[in-house]
Amino acid sequence: MIITQILARNASMYRDKTALVERTPSLNLRKSITWEEFYTTSNRFANALTKKDIQKGEKIVQLMTNCLEWLPIYFGILYSGAWAVPLNFRFESDKILLCTNIAEAKVFIFGEEFIERIKAVRDELEKSVHLWIFTGPKALCPDWAVQYETFIEPESGNEPPDIDLDIEDDAALYFTSGTTGDPKAVLLTHRNLEHACYIEHAHHGQTHDDIFLCIPPLYHTGAKMHWMGSFLVGGKCILLKGVTPKWIIEAVSEELCTIAWLLVPWAHDILIAIENKELDLSKFMLSQWRLMHAGAQPVPPSLIENWKKYFPDQDYDTNYGLTESTGPGCVHLGLENASRIGPIGLPGIDWEAKIVDKQGNHLFANESGELIVKGPGVMKEYYKNPVATAETLKDGWLYTGDIARYDKDGFIWLVDRKKDMIIYGGENIFPVEIENFFQNNEKIKDIAVIGIPDDRLGEIPAGIISVKPGCMLCESDIIEFQQELPRYKQLKKIFFGDVPRNPTGKIEKPKLRRIYAEDKRKDIRKLLR
Repeated sequence: MIITQILARNASMYRDKTALVERTPSLNLRKSITWEEFYTTSNRFANALTKKDIQKGEKIVQLMTNCLEWLPIYFGILYSGAWAVPLNFRFESDKILLCTNIAEAKVFIFGEEFIERIKAVRDELEKSVHLWIFTGPKALCPDWAVQYETFIEPESGNEPPDIDLDIEDDAALYFTSGTTGDPKAVLLTHRNLEHACYIEHAHHGQTHDDIFLCIPPLYHTGAKMHWMGSFLVGGKCILLKGVTPKWIIEAVSEELCTIAWLLVPWAHDILIAIENKELDLSKFMLSQWRLMHAGAQPVPPSLIENWKKYFPDQDYDTNYGLTESTGPGCVHLGLENASRIGPIGLPGIDWEAKIVDKQGNHLFANESGELIVKGPGVMKEYYKNPVATAETLKDGWLYTGDIARYDKDGFIWLVDRKKDMIIYGGENIFPVEIENFFQNNEKIKDIAVIGIPDDRLGEIPAGIISVKPGCMLCESDIIEFQQELPRYKQLKKIFFGDVPRNPTGKIEKPKLRRIYAEDKRKDIRKLLR
């Protein structure tokens, strides 16, 4: 069943029941819409697009932070037959330009936070973008855009446009990045999206009475695909804008949430707040909270052990996935295996998984190799990138690039991640981007960026900097220089030293990790004893 049909069914079965709630604790605001409002708003948007001659298969960029309008707009795009193209709201102007050009997007939907970033590249974007739709307040709408509420006036029509959609049709482009940091467009079909609904429901058993707390950004497959298990049964979703331990616990308590997917830093911060007496759990209604699941980065076993001390009756699950597998679920621990803390688990429902060597031979217990998966969630292709597609998709198998091993019971453990990528609080950071930035400093001879283990964030970016002869640099100089970088890409640790390179000119990062990262791991292990 195409997911637009699921939305229509929910609107028919649960017409006046709440579908989505937006909570903004910093402003003490709460808004909501029913399933009927969700459905009719999506259809109005789809009809308004078709009146602007948007054809099936054309691409529509969606650059928005989480809000009540996000999902109705996404479904409206799908109802129109166009492809949804959600962009990472942390992208700077150059990445916005690159991704929009790859997609050849005809329509660009954006929030007020992105006006200046778009202005910087709008002249170049005008080559393909014919329509700009602004989702912010009317008073802030640029003169070159149409305001969203004006665009979807009631006369647009409450029923979906007459577009012939098939389950095998292309549906969405989700941008990820390769090991060089260049975004790649993952093409997903309507069948991929449908499968995400059913596998998430199969893994976590959502019912119509479950209430899902959604905190991660909706542009990411992780958050949206976890929500789809609740969506399948018409369950309520709470969109929380802003993340603090108190706001998370308040949302669970006041909205009676039963399921929450947390990134490791958020769970870590909640535990610290409890231990520091900043949160008194006895003051909140939490008995209905039946499931906490985590993913997007390796989950420290010590975190879950501590979590269970405060939430002993709560189920726990960890999920592994990637954009190319339509988000999480190709491997997951499973509620029945929650006592096994450490592995990422077993193949998900309808998925196969193998660990193979460089020749593609199947490996067995305690032998490390590449994790490959096969199932209905595997992407169609990397859009406009046949070389990368051929390297990643082989005989129906998706080569994840992640190194893993089996234990004696057949559970899968991650050994290493894709090449040099740093996972910082659930966000992917590519060292080459930071290295290229710092090469603009005239006093820097060479720089290497690696990930150093961090108990809360998973990894933090660290820089090893070689200074040109006769020049002087100190840590404060580096901190000042990097202010032009997005905050999450700024170096959190700075070392001054030699940057070793091999005969072909490549930085020897394994050597640097042994020098700088291994000592940090030893320190963490000491703290955990």
